[in-house]
Amino acid sequence: MRPQARYLLNTACIELWPAWLLRARASADARILARARHVLRRKRDGRYLAAVLDDGLMPLVARLAREPGIDEALDLLDAPPPPHAMAAPATLPLHELAERLHGLGLDADSYARRTGLALVAEPLALALAGFDRYRRPLWLRPDAARAWRRMREAAARDAVTLDAISGYRSHDYQLGIFERKLARGLAIAQILEVNAAPGFSEHHSGQALDIGAPGEPPAEESFEATPAFEWMARHAGGYGFAMSYPRGNPHGIVYEPWHWRHAGADATPFF
Repeated sequence: MRPQARYLLNTACIELWPAWLLRARASADARILARARHVLRRKRDGRYLAAVLDDGLMPLVARLAREPGIDEALDLLDAPPPPHAMAAPATLPLHELAERLHGLGLDADSYARRTGLALVAEPLALALAGFDRYRRPLWLRPDAARAWRRMREAAARDAVTLDAISGYRSHDYQLGIFERKLARGLAIAQILEVNAAPGFSEHHSGQALDIGAPGEPPAEESFEATPAFEWMARHAGGYGFAMSYPRGNPHGIVYEPWHWRHAGADATPFF
């Protein structure tokens, strides 16, 4: 039996997903995913673009050759980085972010000066760190993935359950958050109180994750009153994690006791 891939390769426009982690959206998808090793997935909307089979590439959209970023994705598929390069914090170039922020009415330079936040590049590769509360694959940078697993296991030995709510998010995903909230009638200023502008979220780095506790709503200040938070406050630093946005943080972001970032480094390959 072929070993199941546990890493995601990343380009500016397209992600290369292990096929076994993707859900079939139609019976035809199910048949293809059962045979595929990887699937090329458009970041902007999640559309499946092509399946990588043992006997070659199967396009899943018309005019695959005209898909933005397809050459870069196929190059990465043909010659993936070596394991030692993927373990290091290699990142993608910051891609068309200024134009995207302008579409939201934001200027990247003035936003950075005002908040003290820096632009965050996406990793070239991410490791599967398990699954989140909603059974979605949890992607983190390899060092953060290892640290998260060790920390969660240590908490479990102390009878404390740590739930992952979300990990890596692409620039496209963060842009979608803003677009959905704008469509609901929220103003940009309101959204920025709880969400960093696309390109400025720590989630882009693959080193940050939101953590919850069973029975608690996600991303709420009430997490502070849980045994999970108490355990994190005492032990998270030993695993390289720190809370990014305490009360009174200089970035103008509301208190987020659920948001933690791994700042350690580990050069061990993950596959």
